[in-house]
Amino acid sequence: MNESQSELTALLLSLKNQLNQHNYSYYVLDDPSIPDAEYDRLFCQLQEIEKTYPDLITSDSPTQRVGAAPLGKFKQIKHKLPMLSLSNAFNDEDITNFEVRLQDRLQSIDHLEFVAEPKLDGVAVSLFYKNGQLLYGATRGDGEVGEDITHNVRTIKSIPLILIGKDYPSILEVRGEIFMPKSSFESLNTKAIELGDKPFVNPRNAAAGSLRQLDSKVTASRSLRMCAYSIGFTEGSALPDTHYEMLCKLSEWGLATNKEMAIVNGANGCSQYYQSLSMRRDDLSYEIDGIVFKVNNFKLQNELGFVSRSPRWAIAYKFPAQEEITTLLSVDFQVGRTGALTPVARLEPVFVGGVTVSNATLHNMDEINRLGVCVGDQVIIRRAGDVIPKIVKVVSEKRTLNPEQIILPKECPICGSPVETLEGEAVARCTGNLVCSAQLKESIKHFASRKAMDIDGLGHKLIDQLVEKELVQNVADLFRLKVNDLALLERMASKSANNLIKAIESAKETSLTKFIFSLGIREVGETTAALLSKKFESIESLSNTDVQTLESLQDIGPIMANNIFCFFSATENIEKIKELVSLGITFQNVEQGTSAELDGLTFVLTGTLPSMSRDEMKAHLRDQGAKISGSVSKNTSYLIAGESAGSKLKKAVNLGVKILNEEEALALMHISSE
Repeated sequence: MNESQSELTALLLSLKNQLNQHNYSYYVLDDPSIPDAEYDRLFCQLQEIEKTYPDLITSDSPTQRVGAAPLGKFKQIKHKLPMLSLSNAFNDEDITNFEVRLQDRLQSIDHLEFVAEPKLDGVAVSLFYKNGQLLYGATRGDGEVGEDITHNVRTIKSIPLILIGKDYPSILEVRGEIFMPKSSFESLNTKAIELGDKPFVNPRNAAAGSLRQLDSKVTASRSLRMCAYSIGFTEGSALPDTHYEMLCKLSEWGLATNKEMAIVNGANGCSQYYQSLSMRRDDLSYEIDGIVFKVNNFKLQNELGFVSRSPRWAIAYKFPAQEEITTLLSVDFQVGRTGALTPVARLEPVFVGGVTVSNATLHNMDEINRLGVCVGDQVIIRRAGDVIPKIVKVVSEKRTLNPEQIILPKECPICGSPVETLEGEAVARCTGNLVCSAQLKESIKHFASRKAMDIDGLGHKLIDQLVEKELVQNVADLFRLKVNDLALLERMASKSANNLIKAIESAKETSLTKFIFSLGIREVGETTAALLSKKFESIESLSNTDVQTLESLQDIGPIMANNIFCFFSATENIEKIKELVSLGITFQNVEQGTSAELDGLTFVLTGTLPSMSRDEMKAHLRDQGAKISGSVSKNTSYLIAGESAGSKLKKAVNLGVKILNEEEALALMHISSE
């Protein structure tokens, strides 16, 4: 490298560092260090040099945030640690009970310190940094697997492409919320209306829609922000002892954190913070739907552990549901995939909970009778967060003289079959299982959905057409479709038809969990499907089980067990499963049945293991049916201890819990340590 090249490289590095520092001051610290005109001058200087010498452009240059070529589709990324949801609180009593539960579990802790953070109304994301450089970004997805949105997060100026400082871990996963400020939302909608486009209903939907653009240039134009609220997977450096210190570190490394965050003491401190911020909610520059309170001490977080898909040590204190009055114009009865008739209220459109609401659920006839609601009534609508709007009360003093009663139809509004209500059930159902097109459509929509067979491109409108044109009369017919069949559908070009056939073919390779979920067994959701897939080695084994075995499984009660048993006792269901398998459905990476030795046993891990991470060990244990806990108790079966084991080891010794090293744990699972 000659002297002139060396000087040019040094100038480029200087410009990049200056612009990155100014971005940090502006977007993270909210304290601009130079005028906009000076920033623009530096930016243009960098652009000109890179235009003249394109070989010197690097991925972390400030000029590379404007977006790249559009993607064909989003790839998927599996989170190294699950992105969990939070349990909710709705009043001070819930917060008090939350603190009591924590104190009972921790026993010796009388005083708890929490970190309070506004709960931003945006999109949860994971940012993965390696040696300080942004490697990828992903959405939360289902908590286990998210969508790769790296090309979009790179356009957001509050997300550093390279971290500041030297003391960050070599591997650092940052979790946070991407949101759209109120001012940006208003500008976006004003522009949309001027162009004759449909405006977004609220900042959260605008952020979600902007973040899921295949063309990152669109995302770059939307003025999104990111606020970091936690870390996930890390390697290579010691971390602070508390959550608050961790947030401060994230800020030092160049990531935006919320300026409203604070340390509060006990349930009373949480309630006082909640009341204070709720009064200033409308003055904030962004939308929030509550406050998140987290135990500050990481050691205590680890002891408290998790329950189901939520951490025990955190809770979201939601703001009260927003309510408005509107008119009930009519009631329609929709037919679901199990034949259930659900009354849906058609309303005079009203803005409530951040969106314009024109429909609301009435659940069933029992709910209608409880409310005493009639067509034409003035009703109070409630919408809390993302919950489906519901009618909560009739404004009886505004009722007309001749209200129109809501009557359950005697015949299915779709197929004309008789409607029946079984004894002990509140839900009325269409009896035309095999002839009701509504049930068929909803069954296929469920079967093809992302969390089931995940047939990309098979949307609701396409399914409606396939059923109406009698091209598909059951889910198996999807795998018999040809390109020529799809040519009969509206707006189905040759390329789209070929892509859909490829997607259907690709969907044949699935997992046992997804397949069980796709069958639409009543009350069997994703969690139960995963439980069943781990217990039984194949769909055949599950098909041949009995009610008693099903009831013996954790979280499966008599009603659900009977639903599962009855489903697999029906000859037509077994034949349909065989037909699907004959058409090419295969189960890749099928979850193994639980080991008799580990089934129901609870393990706790502590310290550093010699040849694998604790996450890898946990994965081995879960694969064989074991439960993982974050704290040692009398119910702990084994403690797996590595180097530098701390208080958990001491507690395990005191309680007489059996202690294993890595080699002994692997031997218990019949896994070679070589």
